[in-house]
Amino acid sequence: MTPPTGSAAALPRLPNRWRPFALGMIGWGVAAASSATDWQLELRDADGAPAADAVVAIEVRGLPKVARNARAEMVQKDRQFLPRVLVVQTGTAVSFPNLDTVRHHVYSFSPIKPFDLKLYHGTPAEPVRFDRAGVAVLGCNIHDRMAAHIVVVDTPVFGQTDAQGRVTLELPPGEHTVRVWRSAWDQRWWSHALVVRADAPPNLRLQLPARP
Repeated sequence: MTPPTGSAAALPRLPNRWRPFALGMIGWGVAAASSATDWQLELRDADGAPAADAVVAIEVRGLPKVARNARAEMVQKDRQFLPRVLVVQTGTAVSFPNLDTVRHHVYSFSPIKPFDLKLYHGTPAEPVRFDRAGVAVLGCNIHDRMAAHIVVVDTPVFGQTDAQGRVTLELPPGEHTVRVWRSAWDQRWWSHALVVRADAPPNLRLQLPARP
């Protein structure tokens, strides 16, 4: 086997069945949920262009780091992974359905979760549980062009920016930490402090470096 290389390309928005079953705000307490508001973050790259398809995770004190009973899917269709970047909370069980007529051999050498799903059709009986935060690079041992990332975060508050570099997340008042990952950054993350006040405009523009 050779580790997959190259960055994940942007894809159109996927149908609901291909998205994680547990996105975003899993495990909110009653008090946090009642005081939370929608915040829009707009990310720009080092040249000022919209930072599309960036992963945004916000660390909020008091929220659970590990998801309970969360599930997601990384589909193989038309000899590619869908989505190319999948974001899940730590503890999520990810299934790898093969919707192609050919068999795939999905694997990862990444330290956070090395695994090896040998040649198969359909869906393997057991999902892969991602119990460590970080970035896992996926490949197929049969089709070298297939590559994807699973980004595992220690927070239930996360999302991906759209084509305009924007993402909306529900946040309670307080001091939080914004963490951003892009596929061109490999395993590197960029962090920024965020103070949410109830009387402040619920939007923020951030400029990212070329590399953290």
